[in-house]
Amino acid sequence: MSEAPGGRVAQLKHTGLRSGWTTGACATAATTAAYTALLTGRFPDPVTITLPKGQTPAFALAREELETPPEGRRAMAAVVKDAGDDPDVTHGALVRATVRALPAGTGVVFRAGPGVGTVTRPGLPLAVGEPAINPVPRQMMRDHVERVAALHGGSGDVEITVSVDHGEEIARSTWNPRLGILGGLSILGTTGIVVPYSCSAWIDSIRRGVDVARAAGRRHVAACTGSTSERTVVAEYRLPEDALLDMGDFAGAVLKYLRRHPVERLTVCGGFAKLSKLAAGHLDLHSARSQVDKGFLAELARRGGADDTLVREVAEANTGLAALQSCAAAGVLLGDLVAVAARDEALAVLRGAPVVVDVICIDRAGTVVGRSAPAG
Repeated sequence: MSEAPGGRVAQLKHTGLRSGWTTGACATAATTAAYTALLTGRFPDPVTITLPKGQTPAFALAREELETPPEGRRAMAAVVKDAGDDPDVTHGALVRATVRALPAGTGVVFRAGPGVGTVTRPGLPLAVGEPAINPVPRQMMRDHVERVAALHGGSGDVEITVSVDHGEEIARSTWNPRLGILGGLSILGTTGIVVPYSCSAWIDSIRRGVDVARAAGRRHVAACTGSTSERTVVAEYRLPEDALLDMGDFAGAVLKYLRRHPVERLTVCGGFAKLSKLAAGHLDLHSARSQVDKGFLAELARRGGADDTLVREVAEANTGLAALQSCAAAGVLLGDLVAVAARDEALAVLRGAPVVVDVICIDRAGTVVGRSAPAG
């Protein structure tokens, strides 16, 4: 990744897509501007920050206020989040930081303003009751407060209240409520940069979901490809919400994290076609990165007793569903065969971790069309 003049991150050379900034980078920029104004009376605009890997982007301020209320002088600066070409739900959100001076020796105190959530369950990298401002953004803000204090004669003892306009509404379309982060969004980011379509936020949510389930003492979790498979698993096992992992297409992310942080039992539930990809050895189930292998399905059908005519029909089927229907008409349990192969692939990725796995395949209506026995 290269950096264009003025601190703007250039297009990613391998995709032509424009990268963007995390909420953590935006909050750091807003904090830097607000604390500078608190000490000097002037807001730097644009304001430049240094990211963890050394990039120095500049952010234009969208709002600025300097007040002297009865409880003490404070400054607020706001930055519009630009996620680049990534389909990020927080793209365009207004991230605000309000900075207030505290007595010497207090250090940096973080508060959740409107639109930023509060942690209510154990298992996250923040204590219960803390604002949902992740560790790396907190460190970035502390570092920049220290630099501004050194430049302008401040003590560096401040209260930082981070807010996101409409954040509580935006958070409803994220994992936050399920993870026990209530009242708004999380302030995220480890590098400060959003890489388009990297899906790092989704994968991070999977990991945090496992952490929350483990902290809650859940012995059985389910990784689901979507809402229909979630409903199927809940009907099958009556699992609580914090035991459900929104796997989406990221089977590998679930399995590799559970390999390091095991739970007693994992159920993988999803559409037949998607799970046939896992059965064939694919860990990313997105249609742009893996395809249903009809030849593989044909070989499974042969192992399940299909004759040559049916094997050829499966190999030439237009879709995985068509292959499944052909086998069902002939009494060949292709759904079960795919579920068993997917379970065995999952166990191979887990590499002996103490996790018992079973797999459920469903059709688009949520009807179970295949399942494996648990094994570990």
